[in-house]
Amino acid sequence: MTTKIGFIGLGNMGLPMAKNLIMAGYHLKVYNRSADKMNELDPRAITRCSSPAEVGKDVAVVITMLSDDKVLDEITSGKNGLLETLSNGSVHISMSTVSPAISRRLAGLHTSAGSAYLAAPVFGRPEAAAAKKLWICVSGDANSKSTAQPILEALGQGVFDFGEDSGNANVVKVIGNFMLFASVEMMAEAFRLAQDHGLDRTSVANFFGSTVFNAPVYQNYGRLVAEKQYEPVKFKARLGYKDLDLARQLAEQTGTPMPVADVTRKKLEDAVEKGLGDRDCVEAFARGAEKDGL
Repeated sequence: MTTKIGFIGLGNMGLPMAKNLIMAGYHLKVYNRSADKMNELDPRAITRCSSPAEVGKDVAVVITMLSDDKVLDEITSGKNGLLETLSNGSVHISMSTVSPAISRRLAGLHTSAGSAYLAAPVFGRPEAAAAKKLWICVSGDANSKSTAQPILEALGQGVFDFGEDSGNANVVKVIGNFMLFASVEMMAEAFRLAQDHGLDRTSVANFFGSTVFNAPVYQNYGRLVAEKQYEPVKFKARLGYKDLDLARQLAEQTGTPMPVADVTRKKLEDAVEKGLGDRDCVEAFARGAEKDGL
């Protein structure tokens, strides 16, 4: 018998993840605010739902892949939310990039309702999601991790455990996105400098990506920055700004100085203010490094 699980959020990341779960043999109860996105999934492998509450009914696991704290909170604890219908022992796996605070709050609500909450944010762009090459961080209840493990293995190439505090994985995700954006800003400045001294941007990017910076971030984002490839949009600047704002909040809580985070956050803030919030974050950094800026 095919295992039925819930899935909410068919954005750039959620859609390929849902497709991979279907390929792994799961039947999905699906909800998305833009219902037409469900048309991209095999109709034989999904049950269309009209609300999060409908998704949560009679399933042991629900995955959410949503844009921010507000949407996750509404989907979970709002009217017709998951908490209205999830049964005792069910697990909500939140794979969004959200604050540790919202994860801890929702974990408490789930516990009170008899269900469980597991934070499982991911690293990787949509193409990595499609190729099942995501890196997944998890934190929360140990029993929930056991339930989630085979599902997460169908989505990524590695799952890393950061303890039972449900917010821990979100801290790691926020830190990781800060490091990512700082690297993109660095490459944007470096390749602009190379260009100004008569060098080919792509050749410089290829050299560093295959030698001293031989890592996916420098290879993949390096190519995008060097070639000024801003489409298709995979990681919107406004979502990157949200992530760096989360980093700033975490730093303020502990009095941790993060001057590099301030610079990268300002680049994305400028992009959002100039109407580029729905453009790719790569464009914000690459154009920001131009002599005339954004």
